[in-house]
Amino acid sequence: MPEEDLVDIKFRIYDGSDIGPFRYSATSTVDMLKQRIVSDWPKGKTIVPKSVNEVKLISSGRILENNKTVGLCKVPFGEVPGGAIIMHVVVQPSLAKAKTEKKIDDSPRKTVCSCSIL
Repeated sequence: MPEEDLVDIKFRIYDGSDIGPFRYSATSTVDMLKQRIVSDWPKGKTIVPKSVNEVKLISSGRILENNKTVGLCKVPFGEVPGGAIIMHVVVQPSLAKAKTEKKIDDSPRKTVCSCSIL
């Protein structure tokens, strides 16, 4: 594979630390990047993605779609030769999981009225 078809990418997570840089082919998909992020997530972090569906990648202010390739995500201007592209990682736990983890108090409420009538 020619050197110019490879792209260095770092993934910046919520606390400002980075995962990578890793070298990817321009034909790699965003879904492949997300799989790498989930498998290489640093140990000891308070927020940990459980699956690729919980990961969103942001590059140049855009949320990247899973079927897009790295080549389509590159910014044509402002790239530093030899520099890595930085993509921001947002972890969003699935809505169904968040609802089940929330403690819901379904017990009937008792209304207590302490009114005094004179």
